[in-house]
Amino acid sequence: MNKGMSLIEILVVVAVFAILGVIVTQAVTLTLRGSKKSESQVRVRENLSYALSVMERQLRNANAVTVCDTGLRVEYKDSKDYPTSFSCETDYVASGSARLTSDEIRVTACSISCPGYQTSSNPPYIDIFLSGEEASVTGVEGASVSAQTKVYLRTY
Repeated sequence: MNKGMSLIEILVVVAVFAILGVIVTQAVTLTLRGSKKSESQVRVRENLSYALSVMERQLRNANAVTVCDTGLRVEYKDSKDYPTSFSCETDYVASGSARLTSDEIRVTACSISCPGYQTSSNPPYIDIFLSGEEASVTGVEGASVSAQTKVYLRTY
């Protein structure tokens, strides 16, 4: 009587462990991808929210909106009557000549429209829409985030 395991039994055990290893590896990979996507969404959302909050605060306290054209630019006089502007550039949102969004974020869509300012709506308002993604991340881990706001102006 021979005691021990046969070659077939050993191969079956190795195959079962290999299959379990592949399944565990795939689960870990999917979890890491989901985590990276969530982190990317948070970074983009924080960046877009910051830009919108700055724009909203400045426009709400502006003395006057002087130009609102083509959905890409709004010029206004701030609370101290200095002329300044917000504009949608190729990959970022600008306040005057400074960036409102980080270099790590690419703005994919931007729109600034003044339907409530150009008409006689009371109070006047400006619609702002931003969409962005993380510039350095591609593929499944990348996340596109959109944000929008309607800014009601105080000076009317």
